[in-house]
Amino acid sequence: MSAPLAASAAARLRGLKPDWIDDPKVWRTEVLAGLVVALALIPEAISFSIIAGVDPAIGLFASFTMAVTVSVVGGRRAMISAATGAVALVIAPLNREHGFGHLVAAVMLAGVFQVVLGMAGVAALMRFVPRSVMVGFVNALAILIFMAQVPELHDVPWPVYPLVVGGLTLMVFFPKVTKVIPAPLVSIVTLTAITLAAGIAVPTVGDKGALPSSLPTPGLPDVPFTLDTLITIAPYSLAMALVGLMESLMTAKLVDEITDTGSNKTRESIGQGIANITTGLFGGMGGCAMIGQTMINVRVSGARTRLSTFLAGSFLMVLCIAFGPIVSDIPMAALVAVMVMVSFATFDWHSVAPGTLKRMPAGEITVMVLTVGVVVGTHNLAIGVVVGTVTAMVIFARRVARVADVTAAVDADGSQVVYRVTGELFFASCNDLVTRFAYATDPDKVVIDLSGTHVWDASSVAALDAIETKYAQRGKSVEIIGLNKPSAEIHEKLSGGLVESH
Repeated sequence: MSAPLAASAAARLRGLKPDWIDDPKVWRTEVLAGLVVALALIPEAISFSIIAGVDPAIGLFASFTMAVTVSVVGGRRAMISAATGAVALVIAPLNREHGFGHLVAAVMLAGVFQVVLGMAGVAALMRFVPRSVMVGFVNALAILIFMAQVPELHDVPWPVYPLVVGGLTLMVFFPKVTKVIPAPLVSIVTLTAITLAAGIAVPTVGDKGALPSSLPTPGLPDVPFTLDTLITIAPYSLAMALVGLMESLMTAKLVDEITDTGSNKTRESIGQGIANITTGLFGGMGGCAMIGQTMINVRVSGARTRLSTFLAGSFLMVLCIAFGPIVSDIPMAALVAVMVMVSFATFDWHSVAPGTLKRMPAGEITVMVLTVGVVVGTHNLAIGVVVGTVTAMVIFARRVARVADVTAAVDADGSQVVYRVTGELFFASCNDLVTRFAYATDPDKVVIDLSGTHVWDASSVAALDAIETKYAQRGKSVEIIGLNKPSAEIHEKLSGGLVESH
């Protein structure tokens, strides 16, 4: 290769190299963040495996393959994807009724659905999620994270409580000494050392279930590849795909706000699908973005790159296979303390401050509270987001429906009347439009000026047709003026074919 070509190739390679690759501080942050997340993932993955009715190793394998795959193909840097409770709840009935082979097949089909939905542009729907729903989502998530720790504090030996308090104290004050090492990692190591050295008998990670001793191997699900199998798994797969995408896209949006950086939501949607297909091939239970572990990674540990996500999955397997006995001795109190700290850091305390609540419109508060209530009540983030978004749209429609107004001005000689319509005309605002005109007493010539409005749908065109029909029945003429180009196009296309003439 000639010197100019070699130099050009080297320049291109440098352009592909991330800016942080030569920064030792970034490496330290990402490596330690990945280690902390991996430690927090182990009991979570085991718990979700129990919910799904599968062996703990299945959830751990899923967390490994999801994190490693998404770190490469995902669209949001530093976001953690793994086995989740939402996915476990969706597929648990399928596993219970039809067996593990159908569960794996459903995971792979869900991945295919996510790839298709991602390519179809489903990520664009995120623009319709209002801020009040986003705030409610975050606050509900913080509450769920906290509530998930309560069982670990019930009916346990008394040393658990001082251990949790000690862990929280360490995480609050250790960053004031140094931020070189993540406080959660210091807390986990310290509490583990104390319990082992003092011989304190408290619940440990090992009590949750046996850790795997070898890497997963790829293979196809053990099911008949027939139409009956497809019909059986398709509803579960579609539900899993939708729940997984919603949680992942909402989490990506939250990380965007925390880090002040953008992300490729379409790539993330497709990436989640590829990760679930990969996870299914390795016999995992599937998953999606994990908001709690993502908060540990991004907000608590300060990670910002794909490296932390990759290492979280890699460390998870290394810890389970190579250091299983040590990891099994980690007291659950240490991980409970980490998750309680995450819940407090995640909650948007400003959103519930008296000053904020006084300034917020009642409708916004209603949407936020409803979102929190539904999520906490159902333990399903996706349902809460859908209910909150639909409620916000209804409130918005009611508000906009009142904006449309009609004023009349009769010429001095009484020969014609000009009606000026202002505001937005759509299905909600045009319902009473027909009643705003004086058909019997108006002059023979009526002008309707729509320069101050926009015609959005067929309901608006039908209302205008009904007005013209009523005047025509009385032998009066109507002229519609001032339509902007989009309004004129929809009016020309639909006018005359929506209202029956008498």
